[in-house]
Amino acid sequence: MRADSGHIIFKDRFRWKDLSKCMEEMLVVFLDETDQMPDEDEILQMFFRINLMDIEKNRKPEGYNRRGRFKMVFPITSGRKQFYIRADSKTAEIVRITERLSKILKKAGVPHTVEYDKLRCAQE
Repeated sequence: MRADSGHIIFKDRFRWKDLSKCMEEMLVVFLDETDQMPDEDEILQMFFRINLMDIEKNRKPEGYNRRGRFKMVFPITSGRKQFYIRADSKTAEIVRITERLSKILKKAGVPHTVEYDKLRCAQE
């Protein structure tokens, strides 16, 4: 299966603080799988800290939304809380990365569902 985007949608009782146990591992897996791991450890630590500061305050984290072929986006939405992995073209890597992140969340006890290709703007 190939996809433009992989979406992880959190269940109703989810709070952003629930990611505190697994956000660092999710960022490492995402950056490693997408070949976007920073060369310097200080930069990686900065990504961790930026995201964890928000999570500790129960706010939506930044994710990884920089230049590159792949992005981890926590969109501003009213209603359901979610994040998605997006590529600049359909690829099987999206499915593989989304499934790996889903396993990390399951291991951390964070209930969620997974969907693919749900970005309306990308499909129009």
